Amino acid sequence: MRLHAGILVLALLCWSTWVSATSFYVAPNGNDANPGTKAAPFATFEAARDAIRAMKHPPLAGVTVYLRGGDYFLERTFELNERDSGTARRPTVYRAYKNETVRLIGGCLIDAAASKPVADPGVLQRIPAEAHGHVLEVDLKALGITDYGEHKQFGHALPVVPAPLELFFNDDAMPLARYPNSGSITIGKVIDAGSVPRIRDYANIRGGTFEYTDDRHARWARVDDVWLQGTFHYGFADDKIKVERIDPTTRQVKLATPHMYGVASGQPYQQYIALNLLEELDMPGEWYLDRKTGMLYFWPPGQIANARIAVSILEQPMVAMEGVSYVTLQGLTFEAARGMGVYIERGRNNLIAGCTLRNLGTSGVFMGQGARQTFPHITHDDYEGVPVSREIGNLQGHIYKYTTWDRKAGKNHGVLGCDVYNTGCGGIYLSGGSKKDLIPGNCYVENCRIHDYQRRNKFLWAGINVDGCGNRIAHNEIFNADFQGIYAHGNDHTYEYNLIHHVALNSDDTSAWYLGRDPSDRGNVIRYNFFHHVGRPDRMVMGVYCDDATCGVTVYGNVFYKTATHGSVFSNAGHDIIVRNNIFVETMGPAVWLNSWWRMAPSEIPEFFGEDGIYRRRLTQLIDIKKPPYSTRYPELSDWMDPMGDGKSYVGMLPQRNVMENNVIVRSPGKLRLDGEGAQFEDRGNLETSDDPGFMDTAKMNFQLRRDSAVYRKLPGFKKIPFDKIGLYKHKYRKTPTAADVP
Repeated sequence: MRLHAGILVLALLCWSTWVSATSFYVAPNGNDANPGTKAAPFATFEAARDAIRAMKHPPLAGVTVYLRGGDYFLERTFELNERDSGTARRPTVYRAYKNETVRLIGGCLIDAAASKPVADPGVLQRIPAEAHGHVLEVDLKALGITDYGEHKQFGHALPVVPAPLELFFNDDAMPLARYPNSGSITIGKVIDAGSVPRIRDYANIRGGTFEYTDDRHARWARVDDVWLQGTFHYGFADDKIKVERIDPTTRQVKLATPHMYGVASGQPYQQYIALNLLEELDMPGEWYLDRKTGMLYFWPPGQIANARIAVSILEQPMVAMEGVSYVTLQGLTFEAARGMGVYIERGRNNLIAGCTLRNLGTSGVFMGQGARQTFPHITHDDYEGVPVSREIGNLQGHIYKYTTWDRKAGKNHGVLGCDVYNTGCGGIYLSGGSKKDLIPGNCYVENCRIHDYQRRNKFLWAGINVDGCGNRIAHNEIFNADFQGIYAHGNDHTYEYNLIHHVALNSDDTSAWYLGRDPSDRGNVIRYNFFHHVGRPDRMVMGVYCDDATCGVTVYGNVFYKTATHGSVFSNAGHDIIVRNNIFVETMGPAVWLNSWWRMAPSEIPEFFGEDGIYRRRLTQLIDIKKPPYSTRYPELSDWMDPMGDGKSYVGMLPQRNVMENNVIVRSPGKLRLDGEGAQFEDRGNLETSDDPGFMDTAKMNFQLRRDSAVYRKLPGFKKIPFDKIGLYKHKYRKTPTAADVP
């Protein structure tokens, strides 16, 4: 009996060990030859991952890898795949230990002692006099840093490329030496627009030539590797282009390569800044790297003695999760890399929780494949390329041509309670589900703070991009951007309880939320969001932008304050746009604006409705709106491409079934504007007033209506907006939900 009892106790102990979660530990001072215990931790993530792979019987409660505080320098991507999957009951978690700070660094730290004052007379001659005595130099070659990357053209209709080496000081991104320090330079008289790839002008590839409007250009005439970044034609199409030459005699700038639309002037948004100029290193924070000598010049914005200084090196994703499922990355900081933070492809139920992703050359979190362009020129309609993993590339060109592209993002993935900022090409790219088959992905971004996310690429690279079907963006704060807040593709996404402000600040024909050019992108719901301070009075800016026949969007229960010159909700000839139960306060333009575009611009009809038109391809070839699942899910779309009786029009050309109902418009320049023949928006029971309708506290932007608000009497059908629930909320992954201050 005693023997049997002993065996039973031993069995119970083994069972208890198997059932309980197994833990491994990793520490900067660990050793991969260690067993990975708390007392003897591993040194690398790979060692912990491989230890989990080696387990014959993973515990029923899953595995946790505790990362002790400190710096982890990634020289290559940390890879997770199918072999590393947990299950719903046995998840695998990589997390910071307790409240320790864990930094994954895609670059190198520079000891402040490696810096010294500039003494070279030739360099001092180039540096502005006001910077003398402030600028320090660091010999990167002497520190073994020789990979500087390279400056490349990027922008509208061009592939996203990794950043060259960048500099960070006390966890903030430092600006490459530029002119001017704030604002921009207006393009002068255009001598030659250059070739125009947008109209297939590939025969004589050349950059544009224009007269400069600022005498400062003369001092750059003999400088190599000068770059201009700006909007060279349209206010939505950003670009970074190398200068071929500057001629002070003629006051002309010749660009080395073309801009998508050619160079133009005369509008305030046709502007640029000059970059990569030692001659303009004239303010704290600016820096310049001499790629020939490896010497970095820097004006520190603060005390350097105990500063944390880093440069970025890694171009590949810091972490790649491909085919893996039920893995959580929790409480980690990803920083100082030239590419993206976390890449997710395939798999299910992975979670990025309570992480900080900052100071990255491209995106913070990126779900699904990108695309590698194979067509040799900047292009629009002639785009060709192939899907690729771990790259962004020309994703936007590929999805524009192949709108039902399955990017293999997986399903049920989440980004929860994260901070994403100082990224180069958007904050988070959310994907999942099938647009072609209308299968929801159920992926989400929730309770994240995303800001300053367009340091490099701007238009098309928003705080959050989304595609696929059936995904959710909720309770996020998105702010501080010159272009879009949210950029959408796909179907049946939900956008709710988000706080979006101070976006579209220096662009034109942009917006806080955008969807366009595919009438089959239906079922999107925008509800219970607060949009404020969107755009500026001298630009064409929208709040919710339903562009070029976007259809089937519901805008319900939102608050718009100081938004949009061109309609806080704008539709360009859309159908089934429902604007209901919203509050518009002191907007810069009418609350709702619709253009009957095809009657206003008939010359564009062939491009969209012709035999090779965009809509014909998207509605009858990539999908078939007359067959399931589209004909059953969206029956109102089935006649969109049917010809009308006049023999030259199609049903989709004339807006219909648009409704503006039970909205409150306060001290705004108009309720509804309709332009063009056949413009349609049914106006039902909306309230316009110059008086405070009973807000809790307008001065503090609390637009919750009091119980005694006149709105509830004058609009009996108006439903209370849950204004107090909008934005970030307290959670175990987010301790400070208050909105960030904005300069």
